[in-house]
Amino acid sequence: MLSESSPVPSVPLVYFVLGTPGSGRRAVVADLIGAGLDAAHDRVHVFISADEADQPAGASFSSISRWKWDPVSKAVVVSDDAMPSEATHVFFLLDGLSDPVDQIEALKPWLASHGWTVARIFTVIDCQLAEKHEALAPWFAACVHFSDVVLLSRREGVANKWMSAFRRSFEEECMPCLFEFVKDGRVKNPALLLDPAPRRLSQYFDASEWDGLDFADIEIGEADDEDGDDVRPLAKAELDPDDQPPVDPYLERKQNGRRDIELPDIRKFLA
Repeated sequence: MLSESSPVPSVPLVYFVLGTPGSGRRAVVADLIGAGLDAAHDRVHVFISADEADQPAGASFSSISRWKWDPVSKAVVVSDDAMPSEATHVFFLLDGLSDPVDQIEALKPWLASHGWTVARIFTVIDCQLAEKHEALAPWFAACVHFSDVVLLSRREGVANKWMSAFRRSFEEECMPCLFEFVKDGRVKNPALLLDPAPRRLSQYFDASEWDGLDFADIEIGEADDEDGDDVRPLAKAELDPDDQPPVDPYLERKQNGRRDIELPDIRKFLA
């Protein structure tokens, strides 16, 4: 929260919000903004997928724009006029109908293109949906893997036994993210949840010495080759495996281009 004497950040704090349509993400974001930020000094912008319908909670956002996920090119599409110019905080709701890992992978270069970095990643869990469809467990597990904060929403009618088992499955893996309950669209201590200190397991968005390294400038070949015919740029794949940058397990791909860990199609479960 900014005080009157606090300078406006040169770049906004960016929060990604994962979850399915109807999980209560917009109500949670509205609560985080209303109870966790200073309306007099903080300037907030919210991005919502163009493929998600309007919801009443969206009316509480003073600055909002739509973005588009391109499933063919796997790209984040945001028009220039949709970009905020003076925001201190940006909440970016991912497309809840598409693969969250594809979107997360594309969001890192998109952030970099604007000189932004992620502050925290939230996942809002629709507990009723998760309990009803056991096959969705890998989808939710992927979201939790990338998250700093996991918010358990829509818990009405959900068995306590299932809830305990769901949380325990992640606690046993020593997941560092915070787990909190959502009640009537509200969370406890929003300011704590907005603290940008990372608590996610994934290091995909963390700064790395490999960032920005241009392999086109590195050549391999015979050192004494006068004509340079055998000299060519070094391909990243030619590095010794021990010398290559670490790859997040959810971003690993097979030789055929498919991911090592494939997620279920969320659309099949949202009829």
